[in-house]
Amino acid sequence: MREILSRIVALCLLIGCFPFLIRQASRQVSANAPPDYTFSLVRVFPHDTSAYIQGLAYHDGSLYEGTGRNGQSSLRKVRLETGEVIQHVNLGSEFFGEGITITKDKVFQLTWKSGVGFVYDLKSFHFLRQFTYSGEGWGLATDVRELFLSDGTSEIRVLDAESFQEKRRLRVHDRTTPVDQLNELEFVEGQIFANVWHSNRIARISLQTGDVVGWIDLTGLLSPIYRLEPEAVLNGIAYDPIRKHLFVTGKLWPSVFEIRLSPNHRK
Repeated sequence: MREILSRIVALCLLIGCFPFLIRQASRQVSANAPPDYTFSLVRVFPHDTSAYIQGLAYHDGSLYEGTGRNGQSSLRKVRLETGEVIQHVNLGSEFFGEGITITKDKVFQLTWKSGVGFVYDLKSFHFLRQFTYSGEGWGLATDVRELFLSDGTSEIRVLDAESFQEKRRLRVHDRTTPVDQLNELEFVEGQIFANVWHSNRIARISLQTGDVVGWIDLTGLLSPIYRLEPEAVLNGIAYDPIRKHLFVTGKLWPSVFEIRLSPNHRK
């Protein structure tokens, strides 16, 4: 009888403590979760609604855009204040243009399924050379020494910026969960910012570990009434290192948004 009573008491204690244990576990998971960031709007600029944006970069006051779709792909220099295209070069009709990045005096541009990338002179857009890579090309960013290439999976390939040889792969994860559908990329203050395709979120990724160290939620940035088709999704990140602001846009969007990030303090 004494043994039975002891078991009943132990069970009651366990049941009584169970909600507490659940709360403690939830708090631990929450404590380890990457912080969320929201945004404040600085300025809005007009944008060409026919531009199927696949890559975006900012340099010396101008935007550079890589656009996609077979027969419509291009590299463009755009006057930020007006959205006017002031310089461009078209890709061959067989190529579907993807991400771009700028390093020193060159612009690099990927293609989707062709396994070919192009290098242009930054000032003249004169074609300099091409390079090859396996699989698909989606987003591209650089820290000058290395190129970071996404392909829609949870991995980011790290290439040598001169030889284009793959050096390693960064496996991106939010705690233990892989984060796939990584699309357009931007190198920002030692981290990689990555659009997650068909979402309003941008992952802030550690270059050392592949950990998502923060999430940027851009929900509400563009009203749904301006979405011209299902693929008119967020897909463009450019960074101004002087003002430390981001420029963001999407495929077929009517605007480019200059934003400032701030931590989301909502509980």
